[in-house]
Amino acid sequence: MTGSGLPCGFLVLDKPAGLTSHDCVSRVRRAYGLRRVGHGGTLDPAVTGVLPIAVGAATRFLPYLRQDKRYRGRIQLGLRTDTDDLEGAVLERQPPPDLSRDELETALERFRGVIQQVPPQVSAVRVDGVRAYRLARQGQTAVLQARSQTVHSLELERWDAASGELELSVVCSAGTYIRALARDLGQLLGCGGCLAELRRTGALGFEESEAVPLARLSEPPPPDLLDPLQALRHWRWHRLDHEAMTAWQCGRRLRAAEPDEPGPVVVLGPEGDLAGMAHPDGEWLQPKLVLNARG
Repeated sequence: MTGSGLPCGFLVLDKPAGLTSHDCVSRVRRAYGLRRVGHGGTLDPAVTGVLPIAVGAATRFLPYLRQDKRYRGRIQLGLRTDTDDLEGAVLERQPPPDLSRDELETALERFRGVIQQVPPQVSAVRVDGVRAYRLARQGQTAVLQARSQTVHSLELERWDAASGELELSVVCSAGTYIRALARDLGQLLGCGGCLAELRRTGALGFEESEAVPLARLSEPPPPDLLDPLQALRHWRWHRLDHEAMTAWQCGRRLRAAEPDEPGPVVVLGPEGDLAGMAHPDGEWLQPKLVLNARG
């Protein structure tokens, strides 16, 4: 809760297949009776798993959450589609490559660390102000530029040489497409590849174990929200006394306890409740987000 008494927090949904992220946001709005709801990180309709939802004033804290994402996916080699997954039209089929696990590991090494990745044709990337997927639906091929992404971890969980199917667990930066990774792996191996199944297991600092099924929203009362402080625990915290709290709510800067430390600072009120976010500026903490601000 914020000082206004309105709900403020995060709900971690376990998104089922067949729904868009916007569909899930709409259901959360109905369940809590609020319009101010937003999600962190779009999931394609076919993808399941962790979808963090910010409710109320918590939407203002989305930019301050961890941006790395975790996935568990299944890739089919020997198959190329126009969407880089099984949802699209088949462009080419080939026998899967006869690879040992070590040979496949060697190929996967090319996709670890900082990589250059061209987004899928069916993606939300804008081309001259138009989403690429809209152009694809009109039969147009968009010219998409490669983007720098970081794959922090890529682990081969299973390899079935007979079927050409492999399973991966991936930790990557926001904006990384696992569909594109599947496509590029297939291209590297000369056989084509596409994503067969994908589940997000972590996002914005939230884990799969914290997720609740979407059906839970139909059972009043709605699920309790996670305290925003839980999602901001990776930043430094600065607690105010009553006098400093008054100054903070009026938008005044504060003396920094650790002036040399970079990065955003979580500001707490005298009772330990969330008061906002500040950025260090020399010896000062400059307000960037103030909850319950005074005129």
